[in-house]
Amino acid sequence: MNTPLKQHLIDPEICIRCYTCEMTCPIGAIQHDDNNVVVDPDTCNFCMDCIPVCPTGSIDEWRVVETPYSLEQQYDFDELPEQEDISLPDEGQDDGIEAHDDAIAALLAEAHKGAGGKAKAPASASKPTINLYSLGNPATATVQGNYRLTDAESDGDVRHIILDLGSLPFPVLEGQSIGIITPGKDAEGKAHLPRLYSVSSPRDGERPGFNNISLTVKREEKGLCSNYVCDLAKGDEVQITGPFGATFLLPSDPDAHLLMICTGTGSAPFRGFTMRRQREMPKAKDSLTLVFGARSPRDLPYFGPLKKVPDQFMRKAFAFSRASDQPKQYVQDKLREQSEVIAALLSSQDGHIYICGLKAMEQGVEEALSDIAHGSGKDWAALRDQMRDEGRYHVETY
Repeated sequence: MNTPLKQHLIDPEICIRCYTCEMTCPIGAIQHDDNNVVVDPDTCNFCMDCIPVCPTGSIDEWRVVETPYSLEQQYDFDELPEQEDISLPDEGQDDGIEAHDDAIAALLAEAHKGAGGKAKAPASASKPTINLYSLGNPATATVQGNYRLTDAESDGDVRHIILDLGSLPFPVLEGQSIGIITPGKDAEGKAHLPRLYSVSSPRDGERPGFNNISLTVKREEKGLCSNYVCDLAKGDEVQITGPFGATFLLPSDPDAHLLMICTGTGSAPFRGFTMRRQREMPKAKDSLTLVFGARSPRDLPYFGPLKKVPDQFMRKAFAFSRASDQPKQYVQDKLREQSEVIAALLSSQDGHIYICGLKAMEQGVEEALSDIAHGSGKDWAALRDQMRDEGRYHVETY
C-alpha cells in the first residue's frame, strides 16, 4: 500500500486564468496549457506563496491521494475530482488502520491560509459557461467604442470599452471575466499571457439584444495590456479568451439584497449586476447597497450615471480619500456610518456580500464588518464562513 500523500490542485471551474499564481510560484511548479492551470506534483513543495495572490480561492484545493494526479490528467479536468477512498491495511491490523486514518485526517484537516476558503456561487445564480475560448482558440471581437470615464484632470485614465462579438456565441454572466491577449511577444519570445478584466455589462449585452460586452479598464503607467486596451480605436479587432469565473455571480432570487463594496475598476461587475437588476426587476426597492471608494468624484468611474440610479432602487455611499476640503474617507468608514443597515443585512438569510477592487482595502473592510457584527452580538469569522458556504460571501481583489 502506498503512503497517503497531500496533493495541491487548482479548481478549473473557479479559476479565472489570470496566471498570477504561475507568475508568483518561486520554483515553477505551476503551469498552463490552452485549457487549464495546473500544479506539478513532482515540483510543488507546498511553500504556499501562490495562495494569497489568488483572487478567487481556486488555488486553495487539496486532495489526499495514493498516486498523484499527473499533469496530463489535470490538463483534462473540467472539474475537480472528489476525494478518493484511500485503501486501508488488511483487517486485523488495528494499529495500522488507526495510524493510517490519523495520517489522512491530519492531511485533510491542515489549514491553508490566504484564500479564506472555497467560494461558492449563489444557489439561485444561473449556471455559467467557462473557458469556451482559450489561448489556442481565442475569439475575435471588434471594438465598438472607447470612452474615457474619469475627468481629464484625474490622476487616473479609466476607460469604458465596448466589444462586439458579431455572430460569434459568447455567453457571459454578470461577475464573470474575459481575457485580453496583447499582440506580440515578451522578452523571451513567448506570446503574452491574457490579462483578465471583469465584464461590466449584463448578460444580454451593453445594449439589450446585441451580442456585445463592455469592460472597465484603468491605464497603468507600465501596464502592457492596459495601455493596449486603453488605446484601442473603434473598428480594431481584439483576441479574447473566456468567459471565466463560476462563483462571483448575481443571484436570481428577487429577495436577495446585495451589499457591493468596491474601489476603482472593481465597480465593473457591480455595474453589470445593477443593469441586470434594472432590466429584470425595474420596480425592485431596497435590494442593492453600493459602497464605492475613490480618490475624488472625478476619479470615480460611472459617477454621473450612478447618481441617476434612484435611491429607492439602490442605496449608494461614496468614500473619497482625496476630495478637496473634505476629511479622508474610505469604504470601511462608510460601512461604519451605515452600521444599522449593514447589521440588518448580516442578520438576513437574503443578504449577500460582494467585495471587489484593490487588495489593500480588504483588511479595513474585514475589520469594519467584524465590528458591525460584534455590535449585534455575532461572531464575524463564523458568520462570514457560514455565508461563504451558503454562496453569500464573495471576494475578488487584486
